[in-house]
Amino acid sequence: MDVLHLNSVKSYFMSNFFDHFKRLILGIVLIVAAAGVLLWSDMGARIGAKSDSTTKRIAIVQNASQPIMDDGYAGIIESLTTRGYTDGQNISIKRFNAEQDIGTANSIAKEVTSGSYDMVISMTTVSLQTIASANKTGKKVDHVYGFVSNPPGAGVGIDAKDLSIHPPYMAGYGTMQPIKEAFELIKRMNPSLTKLGLVWNSAEANSLSQTTFARKVAPTLGITLMEANAENSTAVSDAAASLISRGVEAIWISGDVTVLVAADAVIDAARRGRIPVITVIPPTVKKGALLDIGGNYMMVGRAMGMRAADVLDGRRPSEFRAEFYEPKIVTLNKKALVGLKGNWNIPADIEARASLIIDATGEHKIKQPEQLPSDATKPESWKATATKSPSAPMATAKEGSK
Repeated sequence: MDVLHLNSVKSYFMSNFFDHFKRLILGIVLIVAAAGVLLWSDMGARIGAKSDSTTKRIAIVQNASQPIMDDGYAGIIESLTTRGYTDGQNISIKRFNAEQDIGTANSIAKEVTSGSYDMVISMTTVSLQTIASANKTGKKVDHVYGFVSNPPGAGVGIDAKDLSIHPPYMAGYGTMQPIKEAFELIKRMNPSLTKLGLVWNSAEANSLSQTTFARKVAPTLGITLMEANAENSTAVSDAAASLISRGVEAIWISGDVTVLVAADAVIDAARRGRIPVITVIPPTVKKGALLDIGGNYMMVGRAMGMRAADVLDGRRPSEFRAEFYEPKIVTLNKKALVGLKGNWNIPADIEARASLIIDATGEHKIKQPEQLPSDATKPESWKATATKSPSAPMATAKEGSK
């Protein structure tokens, strides 16, 4: 009886053991299956992350809001796209704007050189300077610059005598405004002109370069350059009014960003004083200036985009010299002639050169399509669309680097 009871108990435990074992095996199988699914999902995510790592992150930085910055940005994007780099596909672009606040500019520079971006493209001298400074202690991020009057004069390590000497992670273009030619044209529009006013911010390196050169050019044309300083854009209107009270016969707006942001205030003051405004930053004629002669900044942006594409293709910034690229356009506003004091007119040959003319009715007339001017120094990057590789850019700026 005891033996039978023992066998019965043994049979009971063996039966239960196998039932529990089956359940355990089923649980293990389910766990392994779930782990497999999770592993597969994670693998997909990791493959996706690996794919994302091939997307180059690009920061495009500017120091102020201006139409020429928008033109330059459009040119950069156009060239990058032409070379096969499309935002949202194989590159990711983020645009930064310090809006003339130096604290913000320094914060942006620190952020974009911290290693989160593969390339920084900067527009304006201030952006070049703040990024170059942050990059010294940052990750030495590849940096393509433009919209700078005189890069060697910006104090960022570019040698003025040998433009092949510069920080190895930096490449770009200087575009010195055609100051001498602008003064020659305004003198032809009014041969009796002797007093030309200038509002400028002495804290801007690019403005200092242009003002220094203008001081040399003006006397050779029988012009006295009369200056007024504005340390910020809110001071521009009063500075312009002070020049008018001193008897200037016209006001010149240089490439000074502080003044360009407040160009409307200068033009309004000049209109009240019945004198014209000329600039070297087209197309300020749309705001009411009489004459602009300066860089075609859409073309400058395209050149910058080509240089950025060169670097994305694998070339190092150290392979390129610091270059000057100065495609010029002329724009006119005949409407601005109305009511001026003195004898002002637009010679026929100057009008024939204009890409944009605003007539007396305010109508805009495009005289010729925008294109690479034949007299411009062509950047090396244009080899992608040129039938013949362009000659090397000039070693020094045509104007302002002396």
